[in-house]
Amino acid sequence: MSLTKWMKKMVVVLFVIMSMCGCATEDKMDAKLRDLEFTVVAEEEQPEALVEVIEQKKSSSFQISYTLGEDLYLAIGYGEQQTGGFSISVDELYETENNIVVNTTLLGPSADEQVVQGITYPYIVIKTELLDKDVDFR
Repeated sequence: MSLTKWMKKMVVVLFVIMSMCGCATEDKMDAKLRDLEFTVVAEEEQPEALVEVIEQKKSSSFQISYTLGEDLYLAIGYGEQQTGGFSISVDELYETENNIVVNTTLLGPSADEQVVQGITYPYIVIKTELLDKDVDFR
């Protein structure tokens, strides 16, 4: 085997090994360390400054993180909807090595449910412990 062919094969092998190492590190950093406890915050209990920001952004989808003291508030909105009857489920809220991950789903009204006809702006605000990590909204 010529030296050139051997070097090309070694480059390919090194590339494969480096690719595998990168994936393992990324997966480890994204791995769940623990679920975080949270409460859904009623509108009248939300911090006034957060309510003002939500009011400005509610016509479009939004994701807001807001800290107050030792608490982290996460607000997720789904923008303008043509009817009422929507709800939002918190599918996941957990800590990874580098982030806080929050995953929510907008649930529409059932086909037989009577809903308010008119524009609505479904959103949810949840409160959890403050950690020195970025929030990854999914």
